[in-house]
Amino acid sequence: MTDRLPHEKGFHISWDQIHRDSRALAWRLDGQGPNDGAWRAVVAITRGGMAPAMIVARELDIRTVDTISVRSYHHQEQGEAEVLKAPDADIMGDGGEGILIIDDLVDSGRTLELVRNLYPKAHFATVYAKPQGRSMVHTFITEVSQDTWIFFPWDMALQYVEPYRGTD
Repeated sequence: MTDRLPHEKGFHISWDQIHRDSRALAWRLDGQGPNDGAWRAVVAITRGGMAPAMIVARELDIRTVDTISVRSYHHQEQGEAEVLKAPDADIMGDGGEGILIIDDLVDSGRTLELVRNLYPKAHFATVYAKPQGRSMVHTFITEVSQDTWIFFPWDMALQYVEPYRGTD
């Protein structure tokens, strides 16, 4: 088997698909919070977790939403994860109990490992998961193989493509 480029084993996600999968994530999380099934807040891991977190917050009628900004990718290369912006300390309380922390994908698990160390009592949920990072997430919707590159709709653009045969 030959080595593949990231786009050669790609999983393309449309806006409709991320919306459906994020709603499915919300339904799976509904009633699972520690406060009689309720969650205190949603924290999105930026940037990929923002769209799923907004959908989860809407579906579960959670009005308190914040972000944690973590950078672990530089283009398509993964590096050391670092926190660029933390959520409000008053929201997070003692270790994040009752908080849903949402991301689009857990890949290697480095980002979630960093955030879990900061907020060990929070509930971590992603829409998509790869095997190497699965142990870092409590709830997810779809698992893909480790060597699959997920193309999210916010990373894509529609453009004209020449016909396969001819130009007429």
